Amino acid sequence: MEQFFKLKERGTTISKEVIGGITTFLAMAYILAVNPSILCADGATGMSWGAVFTATALSAAIATLVMAFCANLPVALAPGLGLNAFFTYTVVLGMGCSYQLALTAVLIEGILFIILSLCGIREAIIKSIPEGLKKAVAVGIGLFIAIIGLANAGIVSANTGTLIGYVNFTMANKAAIVAVIGLIITIVLYTLKVPGAILVGIIITTIIGIPFGVTKIPENFKPFSTPSAPHLFAFDFKGIFCTPAGKFSIAVLGQFFVIFFTFLFTDLFDTIGTLLGVAEQGNLKDSNGEVQNVKGALMADAVGTAVGACLGTSTVTSFVESSSGVAAGARTGLASVTTGILFLFALFLSPLFFLIPSAATAPALIFVGYLMMRSVVEIKFDDPTEGIPAFITIITMPFSYSIAKGITWGIISYVITKCAAKKTKEIPVVTWVLAIIFVADIIFESLK
Repeated sequence: MEQFFKLKERGTTISKEVIGGITTFLAMAYILAVNPSILCADGATGMSWGAVFTATALSAAIATLVMAFCANLPVALAPGLGLNAFFTYTVVLGMGCSYQLALTAVLIEGILFIILSLCGIREAIIKSIPEGLKKAVAVGIGLFIAIIGLANAGIVSANTGTLIGYVNFTMANKAAIVAVIGLIITIVLYTLKVPGAILVGIIITTIIGIPFGVTKIPENFKPFSTPSAPHLFAFDFKGIFCTPAGKFSIAVLGQFFVIFFTFLFTDLFDTIGTLLGVAEQGNLKDSNGEVQNVKGALMADAVGTAVGACLGTSTVTSFVESSSGVAAGARTGLASVTTGILFLFALFLSPLFFLIPSAATAPALIFVGYLMMRSVVEIKFDDPTEGIPAFITIITMPFSYSIAKGITWGIISYVITKCAAKKTKEIPVVTWVLAIIFVADIIFESLK
């Protein structure tokens, strides 16, 4: 393990990696319950809850293990939020397409990503992002996951008379109270330099939630279960470009390409943003300041997407919650191995993992927001051509609830400010290309 994962070189140990991997898993285990709920939509899409649950766990495990052995990075992957909602509510229920059509778009996206990763095109895109924007991405992701944590715990709400505000901490908001207690515990443990402070905080908060009724232990609780996945591998291409009557349709084919490109661009920049943020936080960079083993990381994302589609789930992508594991000490792929194995165990221990409420994982996400915010001091805000794009990137991610949109508007504003300051020579060619693509995409969206 020392030779393969280079533990000493990255200043870590086996115990730190295992704790970091467990922390990442606990922070993102909610996807095991959320993804099937969204994709099945109470049976409206025709997908099986048991099949999607198993597909979610297996695709997450496979992709995360590929990340471990191909990239040696502490980044976990699973079907992404946002993309699964687009899959269900826009493609299947909104556009009236079959889930087979949507899965086909995801599969082809994954295959294309594998080709782009082998050719180094995705790697070139990452290298084209200016250094200031890379640090802004890390800060923006920090704020983004902090807001996710606050919302998951019910600490903030849109039902407070303002756009968003803190709730009243009454017994009617027990989850919020438990989350605040958990955050205090995590802060104290981290300040005292307790090993695995974030993970310990999650466990203690889960226990505290029992008397509050936030951690709910069902009657006849059984920690072990047998996964149910009917038709798991029944990926069916039959009639995907046809109307319900079975006839080939140009209109359906046109819908397919709209779906395909939406999945493609959103996943591309969500993944890039996550890798940049985690690398910045854990200092996982090479001598040129680039993400270590980025080609392997992008390949893991591509393989995960293709495999996930075949198993029967929406786009698999890198999870920002990986930063919680990095905050707990993870620095290598050994943490990803731990997370991947836990996803496999989750197939049989799902009742046990589902005991952990969002109020217990929320403090970890909020605290990681602080840890990722530290990169903000390295951004050159005194230079408008660097500071303004960084600022736009930072505020767009949490307020649009999208990492991809943060990168989109950050790149566009970077080109605009550099042109205004007559510093066009500082803009890389790939950055120009990205800005043009982003503007075209915005115009295309407005015309739909």
